[in-house]
Amino acid sequence: MRDAIARTLSWVLSVLAPCRPGRHSAAHFAAQTPEPEPVSPWGRPWTGPSSAQVRAIFRDEQTRELPALQRERLWATQFAALGVDYDFPTMDLGSVVTREKVAA
Repeated sequence: MRDAIARTLSWVLSVLAPCRPGRHSAAHFAAQTPEPEPVSPWGRPWTGPSSAQVRAIFRDEQTRELPALQRERLWATQFAALGVDYDFPTMDLGSVVTREKVAA
């Protein structure tokens, strides 16, 4: 009697609850799509200025005679002409960073 009740109960549950495809069935693998490979940033060509262009900006003899603030502003305008955002990265850190001897 218990066996008949268990079979009837399992049949009713299988009819009422939809069954998802099993892990090893073809329907399970057909429903999954593979995740796309992440795109490497090194796959596309370099879009910034070339090293020769940057060296020409920083090694310009006319800018060496200018005060530091004007030199930074001139560099910013030259980089803006190339389409690059230059945000004054050559700040003097001498007053901020101090080096002390470390006892070994």
